[in-house]
Amino acid sequence: MERSVLLIRSALIAALAGFLFGFDTVVISGAEQRIQALWVLSNWQHGLAVSTALWGTVTGSLLGAWPADRYGRRTTLLGVGILYVVSALWSALAMGPTTFMLARFLGGIRIGVSTVVAPLYIAEIAPPNLRGRLTGLFQFNIVFGILVAYLSNSWLRGIGSEDWRWMLGVAAVPSLVYTVLCLGVPESPRWLLVFRGQREEAVRILRRIDPSGAPEATAFLREEGVGDAAPASVLRLAGSGTGRQMGMAFLIAFFNQLSGINAVLYFAPRIFELAGLGAQSAMLQSVGIGVTNLVFTLLGLQLIDRLGRRTLMYIGSVGYIVSLGACGWAFLTSHFGFVPVCVFAFIGAHALGQGAVIWVFIAEIFPNHLRAAGQSFGSATHWVFAALVTLFFPVLVAALSPGYVFLLFMGMMVLQLVWVALQMPETRGLSLEQLQQRLAEGS
Repeated sequence: MERSVLLIRSALIAALAGFLFGFDTVVISGAEQRIQALWVLSNWQHGLAVSTALWGTVTGSLLGAWPADRYGRRTTLLGVGILYVVSALWSALAMGPTTFMLARFLGGIRIGVSTVVAPLYIAEIAPPNLRGRLTGLFQFNIVFGILVAYLSNSWLRGIGSEDWRWMLGVAAVPSLVYTVLCLGVPESPRWLLVFRGQREEAVRILRRIDPSGAPEATAFLREEGVGDAAPASVLRLAGSGTGRQMGMAFLIAFFNQLSGINAVLYFAPRIFELAGLGAQSAMLQSVGIGVTNLVFTLLGLQLIDRLGRRTLMYIGSVGYIVSLGACGWAFLTSHFGFVPVCVFAFIGAHALGQGAVIWVFIAEIFPNHLRAAGQSFGSATHWVFAALVTLFFPVLVAALSPGYVFLLFMGMMVLQLVWVALQMPETRGLSLEQLQQRLAEGS
């Protein structure tokens, strides 16, 4: 029982990085219109101000593999917490668009690093039969953070002319709590073995955190190059013979963002106002998005180790196509009353499919000595397209009917469904080493 408690506690603490990620990512939705009006930003300037954090996230995800491999997963998680505290306070105290964007850029860096290190840490400590659910806790915490951000924005809205500063600054509190909790998690046994050659310590920790750790310890101790692995980079990954894994990581991340999920999350109040809802009602509808996201994420976590990753991606892809198509139709035909229902259905499809699967899948498919670099590549792909979609979404909505934008997203989800059917492998129920061998053999 003690071992199980340590496993769950360590996974939960690491996954709390997802809570801070989700909170910070969406808290801007309550502040973005206030900031645009305060500093008189054009649509292009406004898109840049909102997307600056995402460009920082791209940077952090590209760089995140190095500290994770060089200093360890635990130390990197701790550093992420410190950066969260600093960036939250800096964003709240910014006195102009330039300092605000710098603060958001720093915040994006730590989000990018967290999307590299937290899922791979959990995947490396989890047994195969629990890996989907435990690694999926990262996504659950992202969604929980999103919901709390929407609620926080709703509560803080209207408390003063600079209520947006409180919306952004309150993130410093959970960030500090997370930083302290990180002091109590053990190091990843696979990192200790592959990068430090500490066999006995690696096996000791694995047996402490996983009651069934002995057989798997024997398996992963056969890993070649034990103890002499060097920190990997995305460039080194390109010449490592993992082209198939890189292709899968790229496509799942690409499709994740070309669904339009971040555009909807970031600009939810604006989308609902375009559908004729008042400002306060739009904010409350945004809270509904957070609740829907949380409920379907919980369902996805319950199913990911039972039905498998591919099945959830099938379900999510069909849900995307139907909901995005209906949302496009509602805008184009002025049936605005259907828009909230369509958006909630879209969020549910995302949470059950892509949302539940993406961070688990990327963390599973790369070899031990390249996992951080692979996670970095997948995360960077995710955030590059998130930044591009966020940058261009306000401009597209202003130039076109929102209906056409949603139909564009729907078309991308048709392509995702084809990829899942033809190319995506199932990763459920295998140890990381078994999965590595199977993918290397092309099966």
